[in-house]
Amino acid sequence: MKTVLGMILAGGEGKRLFPLTADRAKPAVPFAGKYRIIDFVLNNFVHSGIYRIKILTQFKSDSLNRHITRGWPMPAIYSHYIDLVPAQMRTGNEWYKGTADAIYQNLNLISDETSSVDYVAVFGGDHIYRMDISQMVDYHQAKKANLTIAAIPVPVDQASEFGVIEVDADYRVVAWQEKPKQPKEMPDRPGWALASMGNYIFDKDVLVDVISRDANKEDSRHDFGHDIILGMLKSHEVFVYDFSQNQIPGIQPNERGYWRDVGTLDAYWEASMDLVSISPQLNLYNPDWPIQTFSYQAPPAKFVFSDHERRGVATDSLVSDGCIISGGQLSRCILSPYVRINSFSQIEDSILMHGVNVGRYARIRKAIIDKGVDIPPHTRIGYNADEDRARGFTVSPGGVTAVPKGMLIPSVNYV
Repeated sequence: MKTVLGMILAGGEGKRLFPLTADRAKPAVPFAGKYRIIDFVLNNFVHSGIYRIKILTQFKSDSLNRHITRGWPMPAIYSHYIDLVPAQMRTGNEWYKGTADAIYQNLNLISDETSSVDYVAVFGGDHIYRMDISQMVDYHQAKKANLTIAAIPVPVDQASEFGVIEVDADYRVVAWQEKPKQPKEMPDRPGWALASMGNYIFDKDVLVDVISRDANKEDSRHDFGHDIILGMLKSHEVFVYDFSQNQIPGIQPNERGYWRDVGTLDAYWEASMDLVSISPQLNLYNPDWPIQTFSYQAPPAKFVFSDHERRGVATDSLVSDGCIISGGQLSRCILSPYVRINSFSQIEDSILMHGVNVGRYARIRKAIIDKGVDIPPHTRIGYNADEDRARGFTVSPGGVTAVPKGMLIPSVNYV
């Protein structure tokens, strides 16, 4: 495989995922108990043989920086590295004005490479996805493309929420629709449309040329979707890679790639709940595609008390290291490390992040409890949306209650 430089866009604010992004960048938000969102794209690159990776950060990046530094050491030999690159305002006095501008402000990362780069893979760092990127690179080479866009088929009635790509029979891009009311269907799959995943492979020289030209246009948004791709359709070879054809090695036959936008509380909660099903689409247990992350030096999870009314039980749940289920009951829950569930409490359909402590007799359902929250005994969360909002919690349109990181919750007083 020719040399590929990976550039991960990890600087977004993630406003729609508030309050989980109140103190951290969206790629640093925990997911599936022990992981962060950024881990999934990093594993995709490394498992695909791409070992030179630049992570472009901007907003609230401290948590992300610490996670990468501690959890992703790369051997210095053979030019393997994962570099964190903060926004530096190298081209003026402004932060990144768009996705293309983020690359333009960091063109030195490409020119400073000590060895040759043939392609640049510009990928997002804020989605949950499993993808063998080498297959997309092979496709890019076979098509002799200047730009290849990863896209996923979605039902036409859902496609209006995405950038939709119109292709010809050879999957060459002929038009781009931004959140259209009447999306164009795929030529060989009626009822479905191709939605852009925001992941691109460019010929290096083409990328440098098109974003340099775009930087001088005053009427440009400096965004790949709105400006760069549309500008390339008549002058360059632009193709779509159908992500539904991506195959992952593993114990399950024909295991396909997985992609999920977790940009809202409802989408994040739904993707998390998918993981506790019997056969989730995202298989975290594939030994041929392990998900690497920073691992806490924590003891195994512990379940105590076998009394009939005071039994530590977790069903259909993911429980991380360091957790203690002390006489409480969990159903369809995901626990990050060092969560403690005390006696007689009941939690269902919920996500509890690092260090959460649930007091006795507490009741929680369909909730996301962020890091370090101490829930007093007898507390109810997720049972009354108006009461939850009055206490400063966020309640999503889909009824998910989110408790901010480190929030102090008043104790419940009983006469």
